Amino acid sequence: MGDQARKIALRDSTLREGLDTPRVSFSPQQKLRIAKLLDEAGVPEIEIVAPSRVLQDLEFARTVREQLPRLITSGLIYSYSPRAGEEIKRASESLHRFDILMPVLERREPFSREAKLTLLAKVLGHSLAGHSEVGVGFPHSTQTDVQFLLEISHRAVKEGARRLTIYDTNGSANPFSVHALIARLRSEFEVAIFFHGHNDLGLATANALAAVRAGADGLDVTVNGLGDRAGNAPLEQVALALQLGRFETGVALRNLKTMSETVAKESGVQLSKLAPVVGEFVALHKSPSHLMDPDLFEAFDPKLVGIERKLDQQ
Repeated sequence: MGDQARKIALRDSTLREGLDTPRVSFSPQQKLRIAKLLDEAGVPEIEIVAPSRVLQDLEFARTVREQLPRLITSGLIYSYSPRAGEEIKRASESLHRFDILMPVLERREPFSREAKLTLLAKVLGHSLAGHSEVGVGFPHSTQTDVQFLLEISHRAVKEGARRLTIYDTNGSANPFSVHALIARLRSEFEVAIFFHGHNDLGLATANALAAVRAGADGLDVTVNGLGDRAGNAPLEQVALALQLGRFETGVALRNLKTMSETVAKESGVQLSKLAPVVGEFVALHKSPSHLMDPDLFEAFDPKLVGIERKLDQQ
């Protein structure tokens, strides 16, 4: 990296992926409060349009653009949606950028590989005719063979895609396989590469960091790791780990604790006391000797995230 830290873009998906968390829903007012916290923390982009509810979510996207003009707004559109034409038109009017989703496993439509390649080229061409900032996301990237992922990525870039998002959709990847996959893609493409990790095996943060080490330009994250099933890579963990690793995100670490607590309250999903970075116990020591030389026992100075180091008195 040299003397200058490499910039990593964090795309927060709390208001899109987070709503796939069981029993979680947000009112428009709650969404706006969360969006304001993300804006204040310096998060550059928020993904707020889900492919299953594009037209509904675009209404809120317009509110964000009006009230929080610094934030980049983005969303997802299924390539095979029967409403794709209308969704692309409306997204082009309302979002700074959007990604076309093309599942790369043959078990999801369109089912043949040739059909995927043909449809992707058609939908991308339609999208780019009305909007310059269009990318492609590949669900199940870690479950398909690399050669097809490379082939369809080349088609996407040839047609004009500005970035590629690699999804570990079922959370089955590990840091070694993620590093190898992203490194291979990085060697082939100059467009931005993002990684979207799920946490089914508790490896989402590790996989995100592996992706960065292999050359990824950006990561998808959510506050408190909210998301489908076991959730996603938590914003607070990824942002701190990247800074400690001498990468630059622009995210204000001191905002993380308040943001985490607010999202826990708004979502109804309680934060574990043992949660890394922002959990209640992260800087609460039972042994007085730890406080004599705390960096021997702490991975980071808790003041970085606005937490005070304490001795457990109970």
